[in-house]
Amino acid sequence: MMRLVPLLLAFVALSTAASAEEPKVCGAPVTLNDGWSLASQTDVGLDPAKLCELDSAIGQWPAANIHAVVVVRNGKLVMERYFAGEDERWGDKLGRVDYGPEVRHDLRSISKSVTSLLVGIALAEGKFPPLDSSVFDAFPDYADLRTPEKARITFRDLLTMSSGLDWEEDLPWDDPRNNEAGMMRAADPFRYILSRPVAYPPGTVYAYSGGGTSLLGETLVRSTGKSLRDYAREKLFLPIGASDFEWLDAGATGKLGAFGSLRLRPRDAAKLGRLLLADGQWNGRQVVPGGWAAQSTKPRINGAGLFFYGYQWWLGRSFFQGDELTWTAGVGLGGQRLYVVPALDLIVMINSGHYHSPLQSIVPAAIFSRVVLPAVKD
Repeated sequence: MMRLVPLLLAFVALSTAASAEEPKVCGAPVTLNDGWSLASQTDVGLDPAKLCELDSAIGQWPAANIHAVVVVRNGKLVMERYFAGEDERWGDKLGRVDYGPEVRHDLRSISKSVTSLLVGIALAEGKFPPLDSSVFDAFPDYADLRTPEKARITFRDLLTMSSGLDWEEDLPWDDPRNNEAGMMRAADPFRYILSRPVAYPPGTVYAYSGGGTSLLGETLVRSTGKSLRDYAREKLFLPIGASDFEWLDAGATGKLGAFGSLRLRPRDAAKLGRLLLADGQWNGRQVVPGGWAAQSTKPRINGAGLFFYGYQWWLGRSFFQGDELTWTAGVGLGGQRLYVVPALDLIVMINSGHYHSPLQSIVPAAIFSRVVLPAVKD
């Protein structure tokens, strides 16, 4: 401890000198007319030096292919870093893309979390069936597939990935047992989904399913009378100043975007995290009904691995300053991650291009846990 005293005195002397240098800041955000208030990293309790370690953290993986890292603290945008790398647009090769504040990126399965937000909005408007009602009630055109077991599947079960339908996505795309691929190729994808046999009692077992989210999306279309894209534009994206978005048609029929084809600018995607932290409000405007964020991010079922699962949101934890820190995440193929940490009022949005690599899980988690969390000083 005594050896630190001269160093501290030297630091004080330097800080009072006229020629003292400001700490290096990496990724200071730019001003855009998109509703974000900006702040310095030090003003919100973040250590700029730690955040500047992003490059060295990424450098541990020669093919890191990180495209964007956006950090929001206390409601202020404080960091945005963009890189160039190989990318795709819903599976179509784009080549090398130079990313920046105004360039859209695939969100992949974070689209599922956005679909959940839209369900909450439609529920409050009386334009979505009660969550505990039977899914088949909203699909009378498939009454021939209704059985006593399947009739027990509710919209709450779809939200929590626990419909009980036999469904497998974790297989090669060309494997005929891959149900997501089968759904995408089907001439009638909703018949394909609802015709799957029941493997578990509804509401009891988590089984990740883009099919379940697709049923939620189609129910939104049927109950609101609008396309998913148009409803999202009117009720969600325009109110949060995120008009520059794409929600691509997917599947043979073009009706399956709910589970994965949304594209947003990274700093706009971070606004979704702000809606969770501010009880559905964006800059004082109630966009998502009050209480829906808390309902959506409440642990509802044991999910994949050590994760809990809510309403299309992943719920995890990290070790932070000697204790457990819980967070909510939107998770998308390729390394798309939206981390929301209520206890720290912190949002971290990460985009990358690892659609066919295990690095899609490793690198974003390392950025979150080794760079951003250690930068929190208070």
